Amino acid sequence: MPLSRQRRFPRSRASVRAARTFVRQALTDWDCLDRLDDITLCASELATNALLHGVPPGRQYCVTLTLDGPLLRLAVRDTGDHPAPAAPPAEDACSGRGLHLAREVSDDLGVTEHLIGKTVWVVFKTDDGP
Repeated sequence: MPLSRQRRFPRSRASVRAARTFVRQALTDWDCLDRLDDITLCASELATNALLHGVPPGRQYCVTLTLDGPLLRLAVRDTGDHPAPAAPPAEDACSGRGLHLAREVSDDLGVTEHLIGKTVWVVFKTDDGP
């Protein structure tokens, strides 16, 4: 049976750190530590993306972790109307690399569009499982 945890975070800069802590704690509780740094990095990047581009004022974003055997899925859902950026940033850009970085360190990345908002998710193949 898969393990799952979910938590909502407010639209605030401090929430990115809280999202990282939430992810790190869940993975530690599940003894799923072999890709802890990569997963935590992606949590930070996806939360930052939601905060900057996806969460309207007064709303929250939701972080969900699911561990199903060797597969760990991290998903961040927001309620904004901005699509996830598809094109890579310009070489001299000072920002805009978060999703591309997440794509490189994860085993899969995708975006699921909803009637309201979207979910950006990454999947990791781990050596640990429940």
